[in-house]
Amino acid sequence: MADVVLAIDLGTTATKVIAVDRNAGVVASVEHDYPMRTTPSGEATHDPDEVLTAALTGLREIATGGHAVRAISLTGAMHTLLGLDASGRPVTPSLSWADNRAVAQTAELRGTGRGTALHRATGTPIHTMSPLVKLAWFAENGITADRWCGLKDYVALKLTGELVTEHSSGSATGLMDLRTRSWHADALAFARVTAEQLPGLHAPTDSFPLTFAVPGVAPGTPVVLGGGDGPMANLGVGAVVPGVAAVSLGTSGALRVVRSSPAVDERGRVFCYAIADDLWVLGGAVSNGGVVAQWAEDTFKADLLDLLDEASAVPPGANGVTALPYLLGERAPWWDPDATSALVGLRREHGRAEITRALVEGVAQQLALVLDAVRSVADVHAVRVTGGAFRSDLWATVLASALGLELELADDSEGSGVGAALVAWRALGEFPDLTVAAELVKPVKTISPDPGAVRHYAAARPGIERLYRALAEL
Repeated sequence: MADVVLAIDLGTTATKVIAVDRNAGVVASVEHDYPMRTTPSGEATHDPDEVLTAALTGLREIATGGHAVRAISLTGAMHTLLGLDASGRPVTPSLSWADNRAVAQTAELRGTGRGTALHRATGTPIHTMSPLVKLAWFAENGITADRWCGLKDYVALKLTGELVTEHSSGSATGLMDLRTRSWHADALAFARVTAEQLPGLHAPTDSFPLTFAVPGVAPGTPVVLGGGDGPMANLGVGAVVPGVAAVSLGTSGALRVVRSSPAVDERGRVFCYAIADDLWVLGGAVSNGGVVAQWAEDTFKADLLDLLDEASAVPPGANGVTALPYLLGERAPWWDPDATSALVGLRREHGRAEITRALVEGVAQQLALVLDAVRSVADVHAVRVTGGAFRSDLWATVLASALGLELELADDSEGSGVGAALVAWRALGEFPDLTVAAELVKPVKTISPDPGAVRHYAAARPGIERLYRALAEL
């Protein structure tokens, strides 16, 4: 019977529960889906009890598999928000990062001195994803609650009876001062909440005893608070030492590198969130990743693999077609939920292969712009990558060439969950620090950039920002 930690990973469309041994090996895994409700008005929400049920069901299934459970740990999508009544029952849906209704509240802060100061203090960009502006939206729409928390905090409440969060998730709310690791007074004032209405802040390695009955897990087993899915993903792929970035690319994407102190760049292009043990991730998320290829598949009514194969035969630069791939608005480095897509340079002789190639290149160039912003604050000399997009050689070689770096492909199956489990093993005293993840998690493949494409993309990249600015003005 192997000693394991059970990690609960609360995703946007499903919750995974995995059993992880002390060598970062995944020995069992289950997944339960649920819908995210969206509307044309910008709503993107979950039923918190549906997510809770998925988590508890998965926990029971894994816990009865004959493993010796040393701890439970938590991770989940960042920027979620829901309201609770005095007894801890939800009085609102859980708003996801994609909920886009707080446009007016975001516009009130974006580009102002107050907004800039809050971004620098809290590490969270001024964007509709942030609980900071979502709380202000709730207040201005007359929606009240006794307490406010994230979806992960709600699950922890049910497992332990304690409404608490940790510095990793707290640093993604726009409400926590990075340097004091306490709730920020001016952020609370803008959000129209008090510190007493928010969860207590703790270290990611802090734990509380399990009080909820889970067959196969002893009462009182430590429930380690863990952290947000982005920071935990860095741990899960071993990108936890300075200079090694993690890039994930699925429907959306992100690039993050670890620092030993919090910081954001002067132009406000990147976020800064906590991992644990005085490690911080600096980086940016892009809203558009593999979704652009899915759009091409739907638009051209063609098989995606066929489209990507055709696009692979088109040379770098897509025969003169440039894409701004902002189908879902854009986050880093613009943090502009109103950004729209464009195809520039399109001519009669171009077809679906050039357009698909341009869309893939547009996503890669956007991540390269994030890398440029990160490099204004931190060194990056290596990249660990995960995500379903990298099953395609086109995505892999284009991104390597846009970044100008070799990509070390990591196992992408359970990155955030593995990271949360490693935090739990650290909490149990099994590791001296979390940098051990760099040794435990090894890449399975290396993808090299094409030298000619590297030069082409580097020369073209300044034009991307000029195009974005020009079209935003129009």
